[in-house]
Amino acid sequence: MMKVFNLGCDNEHAFEGWFASADEFERQVSGRMVECPVCGSHAVRKLLSAPRINTGAAERPDSGERPDSGERPDSGERRPVAMPNDAAMQTMLMKMARHIQANSEDVGERFPDEARRIHYDEAPKRSIRGLASRDEAAELADEGIEIMPVPFGELLKKSVQ
Repeated sequence: MMKVFNLGCDNEHAFEGWFASADEFERQVSGRMVECPVCGSHAVRKLLSAPRINTGAAERPDSGERPDSGERPDSGERRPVAMPNDAAMQTMLMKMARHIQANSEDVGERFPDEARRIHYDEAPKRSIRGLASRDEAAELADEGIEIMPVPFGELLKKSVQ
């Protein structure tokens, strides 16, 4: 059975860590093997956490009515979402977000135009990131311009330390 600890770093970032035991946590922290997934700090400590008791019964509170048709009401433009319950996956996504931010230019809403300029050798070849509608992304793909959706775009809008 794994121990799940709420952790924090010296920059006040909170995250979760899974360890075989409390002793294993201490061993890894003292060996600088635990790092903050947001800023990379090795100054990590356990935070207070409430115990979780597994009763074996799956409990799920009702969150309200849902449409009978299976369709969800439209509340604006849809964005990619994920639910990474695995701490290692969360860490990997944060590292990827930091890498993309550090190694690409943010061109904002000019993304479709700038991607075309780069593709057709009208601008220097470089990594860029920005915003594109679903239709704009489809048009770029039709032109043979390879782009990829970024499932953690909100992280890139802020400074990822």
